Amino acid sequence: QAQLVESGGGLVQPGGSLRLSCAASGFAFITYDMSWYRQAPGKERELVATISPGGSTNYADSVKGRFTISRDNAKNTVSLQMNSLKPEDTAMYLCKANRTVLLRTYWGQGTQVTVSS
Repeated sequence: QAQLVESGGGLVQPGGSLRLSCAASGFAFITYDMSWYRQAPGKERELVATISPGGSTNYADSVKGRFTISRDNAKNTVSLQMNSLKPEDTAMYLCKANRTVLLRTYWGQGTQVTVSS
């Protein structure tokens, strides 16, 4: 059974950093695009960053230059390094695995990030 488990969220002051991790199991991780999304209260879920099986990355304009997505195919993990955090980065951050050709998508439960002084 496919499973994604996020960790690393918490409370941080503006300007601070956090590193989120997502541990994957139950599917062929190395063949899936992996993404981080976020959803703030009252707002739509938005794509933060994506990394392909080969390591190509894409970022939302709002996080470019501040966030870095990476993956470890040997450990079946994907990470999101978040620097220079702003209050508007406050949201639930969710991990997603997607393989379009198989029409398969898996979501984690999320980890809360709160940026506040």
